[in-house]
Amino acid sequence: MHDIEPHFNWRNLYTAEEDSRSPFYGREYSEIYFSNAVYNYLIHPQWDEFGSQTLYMKILYCNYEKKFCVLELIGEWNDLLYNDIMFLYREVVELLIDEGIIHFVLIGENVLTFHADTDDYYQEWFDCIDDGWIVCLNFREHVIYDFVKARLDYYLAFGGKFDHFNWRSYHPLQLYSTINEMIMKRLNP
Repeated sequence: MHDIEPHFNWRNLYTAEEDSRSPFYGREYSEIYFSNAVYNYLIHPQWDEFGSQTLYMKILYCNYEKKFCVLELIGEWNDLLYNDIMFLYREVVELLIDEGIIHFVLIGENVLTFHADTDDYYQEWFDCIDDGWIVCLNFREHVIYDFVKARLDYYLAFGGKFDHFNWRSYHPLQLYSTINEMIMKRLNP
């Protein structure tokens, strides 16, 4: 896992550590010292720690004018044992909502498993974004299965075209526009 880096191609457009409105503003990264791990597996030092023991992330892009951000995740999403959604919501999402973000794209190809608990934080997140949305792209089939079992499909949009989405081929603004259009088609068939 140590050689899996967050998506790098948008760094010329946005870096969270240089964005004064980002929860990760001012962070410094090492390319040689690996300090974070998912269980016994070290992860690349470019991933951001936000309080979870098993889930890490990177804000790949944030646009305050369009009110959207793209978050890439890695590790195990474990609400049952570690309350990962609380850390994600309180330490990252809530701060972004305070800055006006209401559209969230979660990239989940590196999320290995999901363990559900209650849906309280998902409901709070969903309730705080009014006309916004939370879209999950490219999560693994068994993770999606567990999302459905936990009834998170009321709060998160996933499945169908979102399961095999070639998001890397898009500019972030094109990605937002395409996903927003897909969500509108889901809501107004």
